[in-house]
Amino acid sequence: MGSKGGDTRIKRQKAPTFWKIKRKEGQFILGVRAGSHRKDRSYPLGIVLRDVLKIATTMQEAKAIVNQGNVKVDGEFITDVNRPVGLMDIVELVPSNQFYRFIPKASQILAPLPIINGDHQMKALKITSKTVIKGSKVQYGFHDGRSLISDQNFEVGDTCVLDVTDCKIKDHIKFEKGCMVLVTRGENCGIIGKVEDIRDGIFSLPKRTIISFKDRSVELPFEIVIAIGRDRTAIKVS
Repeated sequence: MGSKGGDTRIKRQKAPTFWKIKRKEGQFILGVRAGSHRKDRSYPLGIVLRDVLKIATTMQEAKAIVNQGNVKVDGEFITDVNRPVGLMDIVELVPSNQFYRFIPKASQILAPLPIINGDHQMKALKITSKTVIKGSKVQYGFHDGRSLISDQNFEVGDTCVLDVTDCKIKDHIKFEKGCMVLVTRGENCGIIGKVEDIRDGIFSLPKRTIISFKDRSVELPFEIVIAIGRDRTAIKVS
């Protein structure tokens, strides 16, 4: 009888272009298991440990590290090297007490940012859906796949700063004119700017926003930016 779990590998040549791997070293490489982030916008945890953070030299070492309970993602112990690591995820190396937030940086979709200023338990989550459920309560869906029921009134596109240790919202950043945003994809990936204007979508164009940088202004799709602060960033992203 064949395996029902599916192959957890992909061909190296088909891996996302932002992965920092050697393209001609073997035919297959670890793939991302379906989960909290899109496969083309995330790393598998094993690749993070071996190729990005370089705390393992082989995949066998990476597997041993996670199996020994030495890695947390967003405050939870992870034992699956295929677990996706995506935008704003916090990877903790337990023995050394090191924390890394994965953010867009210098035109890279994902890059590790060491967290040393004490906000390692805070995660910025963009609201991607809003649904009224039984009892007139509101369930919010976030960019990393998680959902949360809250009595507070937020809108799609706003950002909630979540304490991953107790899953409570500590701050709310409304997506509006004047707020600070981080560009998550495209040629301006990793740049922080300020919202000048927001334009509603029409049949042929998605919702978009005018972002001002230090030397210019650009029009970008609403879906590729995330609000990160008002007068200053709510969490460390640079």
